[in-house]
Amino acid sequence: MAIVEMVMPKMGESIMEGTVLSWLKQEGESIEADESVLEVATDKVDTEVPATHGGVLKEILVQEGDVVAVGAVIAKIETEAAVEDAAPAQETPAPKAETISAPVVEAAPASNGQAVTLDKPASDRFYSPLVMNIARKESIPMAELELVPGTGRDGRVTKKDIMAYLKSRPAGGVQAPAPTSAPAPAPAPAASAPKPMPVSISGEDEIIEMDRMRKMIAERMVDSKRISPHVTSFVEADVTNIVHWRNRIKQSFKEKEGEPITFTPIFLEAVVNAIKDYPMINVQVDGSNIVKKKAINVGMAVALPSGNLIVPVIHNTDQYNLVGLTKKVNDLARRARENKLTPDDLQGGTYTISNVGSFGNVMGTPIIMQPQVGILALGAVVKKPAVVETPTGDAIAIRHKMFLSHSYDHRVVDGSLGGMFVRRVADYLERFDANRAI
Repeated sequence: MAIVEMVMPKMGESIMEGTVLSWLKQEGESIEADESVLEVATDKVDTEVPATHGGVLKEILVQEGDVVAVGAVIAKIETEAAVEDAAPAQETPAPKAETISAPVVEAAPASNGQAVTLDKPASDRFYSPLVMNIARKESIPMAELELVPGTGRDGRVTKKDIMAYLKSRPAGGVQAPAPTSAPAPAPAPAASAPKPMPVSISGEDEIIEMDRMRKMIAERMVDSKRISPHVTSFVEADVTNIVHWRNRIKQSFKEKEGEPITFTPIFLEAVVNAIKDYPMINVQVDGSNIVKKKAINVGMAVALPSGNLIVPVIHNTDQYNLVGLTKKVNDLARRARENKLTPDDLQGGTYTISNVGSFGNVMGTPIIMQPQVGILALGAVVKKPAVVETPTGDAIAIRHKMFLSHSYDHRVVDGSLGGMFVRRVADYLERFDANRAI
């Protein structure tokens, strides 16, 4: 027999911790290698964590709701055979969940049941979604939250920290200490954050609490509108050649590749070509710096059965041909709807598309995925009478048309660049070769 320590796995390059949602196995139960043991939530996706070894789940070290650092021991598994790479427990003490600490400033000593607070606000500290949700529910403003001492990595406030603070928090909260230096001239009064309008509720109304994903979407949309001044440019594209080409080859394509081909991979191909022509669309803003991304990673918004929205990313989109894009789009869309995406599937995007046409919408004003600077909404393809040029002169013909709506961050993308980019996407769509081989 051997005891193997199961640790919180790394779930993406920028993810440092996860919240334990539920244990799928209990202590004493038999588990197999790669069998799902618990469900973990990050700020990007919920995912199931598989067992690293088969055996018996001997001990669970973290509880549901705990925020656990990547690499921390979360459980112990008793295996039948000795495991060569498992060091004895007494030789390698296991790091406890949420005890990797590097406090920024020391906490003031507690006395007489008073709340323990920092001497000065920790204004640059990161707060996990779980901590922020607790703070909102308990009406703790950010100025007060910055005074709560944290024992997590880099001085972060953990769930345990904020719950301990709440036990001794005085009525009305704790105010930040007044500065000891000479008072500066009073600045002009800043505009306070708008307060939500009161909602009138009657006995016939149904109250539905937002689920965790909907709350996250709401926060990110508000943050994006606050961070980026949004401008949207519109272009109408004639996609008649694409429609006729797809109708002609879709049956043979499915028989050959085993996958249906939709318009999305064709649109993705045009977007990638336009990004190559206008690389300053493929940038991100870091303070006063513009980060020009080398990789072209296009995210595509997918509507889930729950009504929520998720945006998986096709990494290195420019390295796929049309068949590869089709398979990748179908795979991500399918796994998104089955809740089988991994955290890596949802990060690293440099540009995003959203197919509002799938809901019958002809255009939209999409909201940018931060820290990207552009997003393209693809409208419904509809038949319209249009003027076309022929060898014998202009004529009226029925064409397949669609609107492209390009929202961009006006801090770094001016109207000329934003408008030329979406026009170039339309040009690639209109020049599509109707005789193209697949």
